[in-house]
Amino acid sequence: MAIALEELASKLGFTESEMRKHVLELGFDADDSIEDDVAELILDEFAGKTDKSAADVYGDLVHEELEREIVRTQRKKMAGKTTTKKAYKPEVNLVVKKGDSVEIPEQISVKELAEKTGSSAAVLIGGLMKNGILANINQIIDFDTAAIITDGLGFTIKKKRVEASAEDLFHGNLEKLLAEDDPSDLVDRAPVVCVMGHVDHGKTSLLDVIREANVVDDESGGITQHIGSYQVERKGRKITFLDTPGHEAFTAMRARGARATDVAILVVAADDGVMPQTKEAINHAKEAGVPIVVAINKMDKPGANPDRVKAELAEHGVQSEDWGGDAIMVPVSALKKEGIDELLESVLLVADVLELKANPNRPAVGTVVESHLDTNLGPVATILVNTGTLKVMDSFIIGKAFGRLKLMQDHKGTRLRKLLPSDTAQIVGLSEVVESGQILQVVKDERTARQQATQVGGLIQEELIKAGMGMQEILQRIKEGSLKLLKIVLKADTQGSLEAIKQSLAKVKSDDVAIKVIHSGVGSISESDVMMAAASPGTLVLGFHTKANVHVRKLAEKTGIEVVTYEVIYKLVEDLTKILSGMLEDEILDIELGKYNVMQIFWTGKGEFVVGGKITEGVMQKGAKLRVMRDDEEVGVGEVAGLKLVNEDIDELEKGQECGVRYKGKVKLQEGDILEAWKQEKRMKTL
Repeated sequence: MAIALEELASKLGFTESEMRKHVLELGFDADDSIEDDVAELILDEFAGKTDKSAADVYGDLVHEELEREIVRTQRKKMAGKTTTKKAYKPEVNLVVKKGDSVEIPEQISVKELAEKTGSSAAVLIGGLMKNGILANINQIIDFDTAAIITDGLGFTIKKKRVEASAEDLFHGNLEKLLAEDDPSDLVDRAPVVCVMGHVDHGKTSLLDVIREANVVDDESGGITQHIGSYQVERKGRKITFLDTPGHEAFTAMRARGARATDVAILVVAADDGVMPQTKEAINHAKEAGVPIVVAINKMDKPGANPDRVKAELAEHGVQSEDWGGDAIMVPVSALKKEGIDELLESVLLVADVLELKANPNRPAVGTVVESHLDTNLGPVATILVNTGTLKVMDSFIIGKAFGRLKLMQDHKGTRLRKLLPSDTAQIVGLSEVVESGQILQVVKDERTARQQATQVGGLIQEELIKAGMGMQEILQRIKEGSLKLLKIVLKADTQGSLEAIKQSLAKVKSDDVAIKVIHSGVGSISESDVMMAAASPGTLVLGFHTKANVHVRKLAEKTGIEVVTYEVIYKLVEDLTKILSGMLEDEILDIELGKYNVMQIFWTGKGEFVVGGKITEGVMQKGAKLRVMRDDEEVGVGEVAGLKLVNEDIDELEKGQECGVRYKGKVKLQEGDILEAWKQEKRMKTL
């Protein structure tokens, strides 16, 4: 039996539309007639005839209906019949045992929550109503609300980790990917350490002692050119090191390294103290919120003075523990291998205070430390795992690159099957060379990886279009003559070097000239690089630690493109600075020459005077411009048409000499006038 909606509304004093809305809010169908049991539920609630809320009564009714449906289904099965009538919703097809944990996304509908938890939608709607939320079965609720209404049902819910969006991957939103909600999932992980320091303070030598390897001979000028990574063990505990270059030209790489690490070891020479790169390293660590452990190196030197180092560091906000601060400072000697154990123990002590943890039981998320193109393996990348476990054959995405992990090997060349949080290794299987600092995320399959990579690629293309719009503004300024542009095609051996060069070039600028890297990449200089330069007149092709083969050289010669390669970044920057200085417009400067006191008027003509007098300051030059000063006020201008000493024509005369001046101008000169001589001079600007 059923009751008309209009009749029910009349009994409760509602309009028909108000009644329909209320029925819908309770999650029932609001047809022209309402089932008796539903009508009775609503009447009882509004008439105050029951201690239960409508939601509770509704839940009881649904449970009774479910029990009856189960009995009917079992009877039909025993009779050899099948159920043709659709069962009453919600469909309970998932058995969740008491104590089970169920993962749900950040937002979920009531219907989906019921299906995932094996609960009745009526019970869930009732829980919502108890908390003042009117909802139906299709209502979307957030995780916190779901946790409240499922409390006491015998199971727990956990937030499901969702793969990052294309926007997150494009913008490097690592924090969002690392978000954890359940502390029970977290376990201890190894600290990740970045070693920083001024050039020649012994950073590389210290790292050599720690990892018992010598890399100095392989590096240009003794300065580390690329970021590497490796692990060491101390008393059964691992420490992961990121080997970041220490020179000013590598500011970008060092800053990125600081953000990726837990502890920064700052190497300061005991005989040299705080230097420019030391200050920069301190600033990078502070900005990233990374605690600093100071290694006072070269304690074996005769001039070693650790107290001086501590005092200078204190001036820059790094206070030693024994001076009342919180920075651990360890005297070491890389040469004599002294103090190394104490340094590593200090790192572990700081790590204990930080309570570093991660969840190994989830798809891996990592950070690209370095990437380059290997002639045998293709694109490779060094990965630091931030959380999760990275395994061989995992599908992944890094920016617009994707792939399936074919090979992993550590700094010793040992092949690995998996990486845990804070582990680092070189991986093979990328579709292309990636950028340092980009995020690796493991996804369910290669198809998903390809789709997400395409989405990220679209975002990158949008950024390129935006950059092109900015270029139009630059071109307009060039057209107006207010700006000149040096265009560059830049190639380097690794992505880290590429970024370091760009960071250095960003400092070479002025209001009058600009550098535009129209294309950059990792690998050898190719014919397409030359053709790109040829299509944009006035473009240089520059290479760092990379070459151009004979075919590329011939093409460059044919098209008139300059191809220059470098082994040291500073030489590249120095040459570009010189080129830019040559491109700058000459400055027009007003140069003051001297003063002349008019003592006698010899001859006057139309617009010309010949006067006698004395040079009181500086010099007078033929052709110089003149200001006519009378009683300290300028009354006119003119120029020196000639100089005469006795009867001889002279081009220049100095202070103290008496001479004749032929003045050309409109002002009628008088005795006592002062002629101030000056000239305009072009000078080359420098950046």
